[in-house]
Amino acid sequence: EQGYETGEHAPGLKLGGCGAYKAAHHIIKTHAKVWHSYNSTWRREQRGMVGISLTSGWGEPVDPHSQTDRDAAERYIQFHLGWFANPIYRGDYPEVMKNYVGKKSAQQGLGTSRLPTFSVQEKTYIKGTSDFLGIGHFTTRYVLQKNFPFLQVSSYHTDHDLAELVDPNWPAPGPKWLYSVPWGFRRLLNFIKTQYGNPLIYVTENGVSETVQCPQLCDEWRIQYLKGYINEILKALNDGVNVKGYTAWSLLDKFEWNKGFSERFGLYHIDFKDKNKPRYPKASVDYYKKIISANGFPNPREVMS
Repeated sequence: EQGYETGEHAPGLKLGGCGAYKAAHHIIKTHAKVWHSYNSTWRREQRGMVGISLTSGWGEPVDPHSQTDRDAAERYIQFHLGWFANPIYRGDYPEVMKNYVGKKSAQQGLGTSRLPTFSVQEKTYIKGTSDFLGIGHFTTRYVLQKNFPFLQVSSYHTDHDLAELVDPNWPAPGPKWLYSVPWGFRRLLNFIKTQYGNPLIYVTENGVSETVQCPQLCDEWRIQYLKGYINEILKALNDGVNVKGYTAWSLLDKFEWNKGFSERFGLYHIDFKDKNKPRYPKASVDYYKKIISANGFPNPREVMS
């Protein structure tokens, strides 16, 4: 979306309303081809697994008693996670995506939907092409209905017909988009369990960056973030969600897309001004070491629901 819709990331194309959908369409078909190639050529000998890693926030209705807000929150998830996961696990794009993009395309006078379609053969070929689901998750949004006039320039964001809100009480130690909302992760994992037949899940990215560098490397907010989110994964395990592994994001401070070295997600601080790039452990390193050595929280009372 940022590479082909807004042009914010490489390759910098601004193909509003269609570029992201076309790029995603090719990604999904290419992923399926790779899976089939491995399945037919290497699996018997290597006994490996091929999956896909998808990043998604959680969308919570502003008013859980409002059907309109609940529908908007459902669209939030389907336009993010479902966009890729639904074809792979269920054979086609989410119905709500097809309906909304199709309706808005017709209002614009287009003969076909801006959301591409899969042939019957492609749907069959794509469905089931993931031995595990990798999940990157960082934050949550409250969601409510918001109608965008169809005369506006079409875009992936206005196709949703929703607005995203945050709670000002949510901790926001890093960039403006990343609020710490641990309970959203449990809900996302349970959504995956229900929607996609409880697939094997590996958490491939979960962490928080800092915008203000602490000279003593005392990243207490990262410790609290990790504690909260890992705790919610443990609750999801008790719910029966099939989570097999967890990867904190990330081991080292590094190059972060168009933010360069300014956004630091690492457990280890890197001095980028020194030509030798020395590494210094932040306080979160000791905390995460204890979690790893105990394969969970050392104190079992910390994982109670």
